[in-house]
Order: sequence, then structure tokens, then C-alpha cells
Amino acid sequence: MHKNAVISFKGPKHIDAEIFLTGSKSECNRALIIHALSHKLVKVENLSNAADTVTLHQILNQLTYSTAQEQTIDVGPAGTAMRFLAAYLSAKNGNFLLTGTERMKQRPIGILTEALNDIGAHIAYDEKEGFPPLKIKGPLAQKKNHIKIKGDISSQYISALLMLAPTLPLGLILEIEGELTSKPYVDMTLAMLAECGISYEWNENLIAIKHQDFKPTTLIVEPDWSAASYWYSIAALAESAQISLPHLREQSLQGDSQISTIMKIFGINTRTITNGIAFTRDGEVKNTTTATLDLKTCPDLAQTIIVVAAALGLNLSFTGLETLKIKETNRVAALQNELAKIGVKLHENGLIYTLDCSALSFPKKITVATYEDHRMAMAFAPLALLIDEVEIEDYMVVEKSYPYFWDDLKKAGFEVSI
Repeated sequence: MHKNAVISFKGPKHIDAEIFLTGSKSECNRALIIHALSHKLVKVENLSNAADTVTLHQILNQLTYSTAQEQTIDVGPAGTAMRFLAAYLSAKNGNFLLTGTERMKQRPIGILTEALNDIGAHIAYDEKEGFPPLKIKGPLAQKKNHIKIKGDISSQYISALLMLAPTLPLGLILEIEGELTSKPYVDMTLAMLAECGISYEWNENLIAIKHQDFKPTTLIVEPDWSAASYWYSIAALAESAQISLPHLREQSLQGDSQISTIMKIFGINTRTITNGIAFTRDGEVKNTTTATLDLKTCPDLAQTIIVVAAALGLNLSFTGLETLKIKETNRVAALQNELAKIGVKLHENGLIYTLDCSALSFPKKITVATYEDHRMAMAFAPLALLIDEVEIEDYMVVEKSYPYFWDDLKKAGFEVSI
């Protein structure tokens, strides 16, 4: 049975809070593999409590490296763990069966395993060609150091190879074929490697990493900027706000850090402080009569921004929402359904989506459906600053990315009944 949460905020709507956000999943999973590859010379702080990071951490802690018997490693639904471990285990002494959920067995991994076998790994498919489960016999015996890989399928394949590269006796030259569609994630991987003393060269479509040792260092995983976005929305809907988020960096590798710029429209100003960032609700909402926001590079922020704009009665237009229809749910339809509960329409005209807030009204209570989508829950929860009670259906959906969201709301003065 799904449980609901009721959120309210009594008294003056002034927010003054310091919130310690969980680490970015993307950074955490890279940091864990680097920690293991460095033989623990590289330490990691501020790990995420998101499910796939917890899974990867547990697996790496429990592994033993022996050929005495085959070890079965089940990543569940954690796609990043599957891809990163395929590369990591190929270089380790042991026989491994790397598997996951039934859905994971339908997600292709052939491009990565073929690249690894090209280097000298011994990976076979236990069931369907090109898909998990994988039978891995390590360690690989490197036979070449220049391989090609497609750049428009998954950046995680490329990142898995790049993290392994400095440990290979001959290093690695990775030739990226075609367009590299997720460059920020490759940039993130290389930046984290560089922080650990690994040098690289990137010329056009060639990335070269020589064999070299990791340097002792500590990777402090930056908190998740998409989680930070909900605190920006809280600030935007409050009467006044002073919120600090330790360890976040304005100059971030995460695309969702664009929230700090976008939220200037709503009068939120961000500044760097000694140990992170802070932002205040002290500016005027900009004239947005003809404004169109392009969210193509940060679609995970769409629900947050659209709900805030709707609640403030701003008839903003948006582009770059094409991928929202194929996320955890059809997020466009979900937004249209739930915004209607406060009298707001989200019109679709080709690739342009426009808010119509002419009938905006706030009832004493609304019940928000989440459609098994964590971002629906967290995008609509801040409406409790404007509505007496906001009930969120199936509140546990937040565990996917921000398990302590409801606890953090309480720290900021919200009342949460579960």
C-alpha cells in the first residue's frame, strides 16, 4: 500500500536553513571506482545515499579477488554500476558473473564489452548476445592500447574505459567515433581523474591516458545540483529566504547547476561562501511576459521551474522538453494534470510549452499524484508555502534520488505528517 505525506507550513513564511545535500550520484559512482582502482589511495567523502550508489559501494566492499570459484555480482537496476563494474572487473583476478534485474538484461552493453575484449579482456555473454549477464574472467592481458568506440550511445561506456586507462600497462588511446552526445559526463570523469593526479590529452576525437599511478587525495563529492533545485524553489515561494548548501560549487561539472542562473528570474541571488553556496530571496521577479526558457541541457529541472513559475503566476514559455515524455512518467502530462489543481494550464504548441496562469487559485488543500516519479513529489512539495496543506501521494518515491528530502523539509520549518 502506497503511503502519503501531508506538508504544511505554519506562521510567517521565512526560511533560514543550512541543508547538507547527499552527493551527486554521477560523481559518487566515479569516485568509488577510482577509489578501488587506486587501491584506496584516493579517499571519498560525502557519498550519496541513492540506491545505485549504495549498491556499487557494497559490491566493491564485498568483492574478493580469487579464481577459486565464480562470484555472482547482482547490481539490481543500477545501470551505471553495471557498466563501470564491467570494465573494473575485467582487470581483476577472478571469475565473475555480472548480472542485474530482468530490465537490466534488456539494456545493451555490447559496445563496451567489445571494446574491453579488443583491449585484451575475456568477457562472454551468459544469455543474450550483447546484453547482461556477463561472464568475466580476469585479469585481462593487454594486447593493444588504441581502440575505437561510438560516442553517441552512452558516455558511461567511455567513462568506464577512461577510469581503467591509467591502470593498464600500455595506457589507452580512445578514439571516439561520431558525435559525443554526453560530453559533460566525460568532462566530469576526466576532471575527477585529474584531481587524483592522472594526466590526459584530448585532441579532437582522441583521448590519451598513459599508464600512471594515482596520487593520494580525497575526492569530496559535490552534492547533487538537481536536489539543490528544490531548495531554490522553496526560496522562490517563501516571503523571505536565506539558505546555504555546503560543498556545492557554482562552477560545477553538473549541468543542473544552471538552476542558480535560471532562478535569478524569480529574484533568487546566489553567492559563494567559505564552504559552499548560499542564496537569498531578495530580488524582484523579472518581467517575463515574452520570456522563453530553453531547458534542453537540464531537463531534470523542468518540473521544479515550471511549478515555481505557475505558482508565481508567470506565463513563461519553455523549450527543450522533448525528453520529458519518456522519463519515469510522461512528465508533461503529469504536470498538466497536477497544475490544473491550482487552475494553471500548460499549453503545448509543437516544441513550445506555455503556462496560462490566468485562472491561478490556491485551495486550502491539494493532493498531488506522483506517477512513480520522484521529481513530481519534490517539485510540488514547496507549494505548502502557499497552500495550507499539500498531500503528496506515494511519498517514498523520493528514495530514488533524495531519500532524506522529507527530513530536510522539517529542518527548514515545514511540518510533515507521514
